[in-house]
Amino acid sequence: MSDNLVILSDDTVNTEINKPQGGPILVDFWATWCGPCRIVAPILEELAGEMGGKARIGKLDIDQNPATATHYGVMSIPTLLLFKNGKQVDKIIGAASKAQIASMIDRHV
Repeated sequence: MSDNLVILSDDTVNTEINKPQGGPILVDFWATWCGPCRIVAPILEELAGEMGGKARIGKLDIDQNPATATHYGVMSIPTLLLFKNGKQVDKIIGAASKAQIASMIDRHV
């Protein structure tokens, strides 16, 4: 697993979103029972390895961390929210290709 891939929880997500170093962070709201989430997971792991210090990827299991999902209004998964300087700047709802996800991140790096 890459250093750029961070497992998040209700307790740690705000700290990670507001970290000034490491560039933007893409937060993947997912669950173990979600088929499309399992399709997106290896793509995010690849991207985490390729991003270097440009951006980070965070994974947040909504079943174990419902407060954060509720706070951000996540109604379906996977939902990918991109944060820069502590603010949400972009999102993708549903499974997306590696090119789509990389393009979203690149727009904000």
